[in-house]
Amino acid sequence: MTTSVFSSAHHTNKIKSEMNALIQHLREDVNAVDDTQLRALCETSAEVLGGLVKAFTDYELKNEAAWK
Repeated sequence: MTTSVFSSAHHTNKIKSEMNALIQHLREDVNAVDDTQLRALCETSAEVLGGLVKAFTDYELKNEAAWK
């Protein structure tokens, strides 16, 4: 197994950036599709990903007991 050459901050920032891009895409799709179930799925998915972004931020800031 190889050792990562990037810091954990690099990884978390990259992951958060990619998730934020997907959140934006999903929220745009909410307004672009006619199917109400698909709209709900896109919005729910965006909310779940937002929670993951928050979890990564909490990890970076070490402001949750689990990350201390």
